[in-house]
Amino acid sequence: MKHFNTLLVFVLVLLVSGIQAQNRFLEEVFDDITVTENVVYGENISIITIPITGSPLKQPLVMDIYEPVDDELDERPVILMFHTGNFIPHPDNQGTGGTIRDSTLVNIARRLTRMGYVVASVDYRKGWNPIADQQSERVNTLINAAYRGVQDARTAIRYVKRSAEEFGNPYRFDPERITLWGIGTGGYISLNTTVLDDYNKVLIDKFFDEGPDGNPIPMVIQPIHGDIYGTSVGLNPLTGDTLSLPNHVGYDSDFHLSVNMGGAMGDTSWLDPGMIPMISYQVPTDPFAPYVEAVLIVPGVNLPVVEVQGARLVQQLANQYGNNNVFIEANIMDAFTDAANANNDGLEGLFPFLRNDNPLDSAPWSWWSPDNPNHQAGLQTNPDMSFEKANTYADSILGYFAPRAYVALDLEGAVSTNEPFLPEAEIKIMPNPATSSALISTTSQSPIREVTVVDINGRIIDAYRNVDNQYFTVHRHNKTAGVYFLHCRMDHGVVTKRLIFH
Repeated sequence: MKHFNTLLVFVLVLLVSGIQAQNRFLEEVFDDITVTENVVYGENISIITIPITGSPLKQPLVMDIYEPVDDELDERPVILMFHTGNFIPHPDNQGTGGTIRDSTLVNIARRLTRMGYVVASVDYRKGWNPIADQQSERVNTLINAAYRGVQDARTAIRYVKRSAEEFGNPYRFDPERITLWGIGTGGYISLNTTVLDDYNKVLIDKFFDEGPDGNPIPMVIQPIHGDIYGTSVGLNPLTGDTLSLPNHVGYDSDFHLSVNMGGAMGDTSWLDPGMIPMISYQVPTDPFAPYVEAVLIVPGVNLPVVEVQGARLVQQLANQYGNNNVFIEANIMDAFTDAANANNDGLEGLFPFLRNDNPLDSAPWSWWSPDNPNHQAGLQTNPDMSFEKANTYADSILGYFAPRAYVALDLEGAVSTNEPFLPEAEIKIMPNPATSSALISTTSQSPIREVTVVDINGRIIDAYRNVDNQYFTVHRHNKTAGVYFLHCRMDHGVVTKRLIFH
């Protein structure tokens, strides 16, 4: 935690003009938070009860709301977070996560709250049959699960806006600064809510099934499943069952920034120019969701589902369409950006986490308690799981997110395009490449004040304060061979240099 804050203090403070005291939104400035549990943000119809009761039932939609304590702002930007879980209730989903109180989500939510956001961990309706005998049923139940997730996400957005307008705004939401953030399966929700703004987009070949008369019929039918915003009634005329209820009609469902950690997009044809900026984190070897494009495979039973697209292709199009120009124009320079850029093929908004040592680890940011009922199953793909490991990846996730959210949400004015970074000539590293240690020296009159060492994945390895010298030696110690970024703070700026240990 201290290392993360140190980096933001001496790098990000130089990037942003007019920052509120203590760099709110860029670092964790609040000590205490408060959590209000099970706030009802709407109600809708769940199909999860059908195997038990024979019919769908109405369920309340709830969220846990995190707020910083002793915050003086009248309105705070809102982050709506969606958990993982394969659209199946935990622990039946065989995963270590699947609730609004997943350890991973709670850790990131609390850290974002300490940065000054109001964060809501949002529950949503479940229901998918990944082991159906027929592939068409696996596809049908998945696209409908995602469709319900989009409806619930938009319901949560409208709740935020209605709460601010009609309910006295007890949580001091800022309805003009809303971010959707999905983890794992929640990434499907945040991605598809970003782009699926018209029911007609669902009407593509892979989401059609063969009808009783042999003609194709859509898997999602608006009069039956409700509109894509969750503002209309959906009724099955064959059974008489209601499948969708309207919530907070009259408020728009617009939001302003999209974040996904894993997950995938149903189809990139849904992504259009002019849509909101997006930030994506994904392991390129993710076995559960493609980094580029592939047919989803149900893990364990190896059943094919449907072709979807992952973060690499999504961000390629977002950059091509200019949707992430707000990030590019900000010219953000910090350790996390360097780490992302080392592997993202120049795609702003994309942070790949390379897991060459364990390619099956699709969520290195995850951790859970050993008494989790699916603990052993989780260790199959994440054997070195720990809070320390997860929190290190959270450092990178939040470090990459913070300045981009700052400009995308216009939190305190735009990032300056005249960053006080120093010419690289002011810092020398010898030898480079190095074997056991390297000497940093400066020709500037200003001494080196602080040095931070960041690895290729954006993880902070070392942070040295109070250097206060023209020279400093970085020792290899337990660092593996590879490229590292050295961020050297001086009195009038920061120099970023690469150091290679071989």
